Amino acid sequence: MGDTVEYLRLTADELERIKSDPDWAWNHMEDVREGEEAYEPAPRDARYYAIDSRRLQELLLRRAGFPVDVINGEQPVHYPDPSAGDYHYLTAGQVATAANALAALECDRLVAHTDPRELVETGFYPDAPTAALYLDAARHHHDGLTEFLGAAAREGRAVLVWQL
Repeated sequence: MGDTVEYLRLTADELERIKSDPDWAWNHMEDVREGEEAYEPAPRDARYYAIDSRRLQELLLRRAGFPVDVINGEQPVHYPDPSAGDYHYLTAGQVATAANALAALECDRLVAHTDPRELVETGFYPDAPTAALYLDAARHHHDGLTEFLGAAAREGRAVLVWQL
């Protein structure tokens, strides 16, 4: 598993289809991603969003006692063939909870007590300067994910979550 997390806003019908058809899930995500690559919508306008530095984001949110697992998803999608991938999703209610919690959580508070050397010791990054760059980038990811999930919550949407 890599260090990227991908998100896709889903209607109720799309969520039901994804639960039963892994090929459609993959193709649908690809279609949306490719369709949005040309004009790169802001996170609040996008149906697809991705962040990197999955392990760092997970660590920061866990330390903050975040109420929803927005990095791994909450509900697994069970496919008979495990090679279909590791898909999870957030219900519309979980998306709303996460959006509200992210909006209330200052990113500076998340990164303030994380020393880049600690991230090197845990094996996340090869050196302190690289770790410091990723901590700075965490602000961008926090803001983008806040916008993306906030828009999904306003629309009453579920969100598909999977790691690459």
